[in-house]
Amino acid sequence: MTAVLDTGPGAPAERVALVDLLDRLLSGGVVITGDLVISIAEIDLVHVSLRALVTAVRDGLDPEEEQ
Repeated sequence: MTAVLDTGPGAPAERVALVDLLDRLLSGGVVITGDLVISIAEIDLVHVSLRALVTAVRDGLDPEEEQ
């Protein structure tokens, strides 16, 4: 599966595989937000605010770098 990536004004559109697009997003990090409201008869009973940060974890960290 491929997607068309818009790289900005004046730049040609680039076709990338969906896996590559997901890799690019995760390497920089993605913030997902949402709100959920449960109500009955237009009275809000529960309001849940969701926020998640999704990012890739680096492999092969240098042991000396961690100390």
